[in-house]
Amino acid sequence: MSSNEGVILATGILVAVSCAIVGSFLMLRKMAMIGDAISHAVLPGIVVAFLMSGSRDSLWMLLAATAVGLLTVFLIQWFHRQGVQSDASIGVIFTAMFSIGVVLVSLYADQVDLDLDCVLFGEINYVPWTKLELFGVDIGPKSLWALGLALLLIVGCIGAFYKQFKLCAFDPFMAAAVGIPAALFHYALMGLVSVTTVASFESVGAILVLGMIVIPPASAYLMTEKLSTMILYAILYGVASVLAGYFAAAWLESSITGTMVAAAGVLFVLTLLLSPTHGLLWKTRRTKRVAGAA
Repeated sequence: MSSNEGVILATGILVAVSCAIVGSFLMLRKMAMIGDAISHAVLPGIVVAFLMSGSRDSLWMLLAATAVGLLTVFLIQWFHRQGVQSDASIGVIFTAMFSIGVVLVSLYADQVDLDLDCVLFGEINYVPWTKLELFGVDIGPKSLWALGLALLLIVGCIGAFYKQFKLCAFDPFMAAAVGIPAALFHYALMGLVSVTTVASFESVGAILVLGMIVIPPASAYLMTEKLSTMILYAILYGVASVLAGYFAAAWLESSITGTMVAAAGVLFVLTLLLSPTHGLLWKTRRTKRVAGAA
């Protein structure tokens, strides 16, 4: 395996692990699709930050996108409290915010060097050649640094406040009753989702990172009812999807990122069929046993 292939696999694995952790909490809170809303809604923040800084590598871009992601969550929650259905709130906000971003790109197309296809779909093949320089010294692929720092932030925040995040995920009302600021941890989780999404833009794209946020945690959810085990399973599913998708893409000569998410989908279907607790085949067998005994 060449060094470039190693960088591509390492990038995919970092994305998979980051998405698996935050996606597990979103899955428990029945908010998996809010990752889709955030991944599209941050586009205006990215464009505005680029116009102000003139660079796609700017820390301001990450901060602006995270802030817009939190604004998106706040607006979705506010609409829901006003009586709008949750799914409708998500649809209205993320389409409106994303449209604003598209309009900004079209208005400032001459000044903004942003490719919407790159933002949405990503191109993981290019990550070995996108280098990060520090004081004029090449310190390696930018994607590895961005995703590595994002993963470090996720592990640090959730590791330090795991019990609080866990209780807020299972029962936010109980968390508030025992003095845990549930709203604070809710927005902290949304901030981590925003950071993960933005850090993944140039490697796997906004749409494909959504697949890694949703599918591996959904597969893990079918395998266990314990959160810590679910997170571990979600990470394993994500890494397996990256490895299987990469080698399948090389064999099929197809899109690497697309094949990675397709591999995650295949693993989900297999889990849905074969899971010892929720698998359709096991449920059918148990039903026949009960009917036979009766």
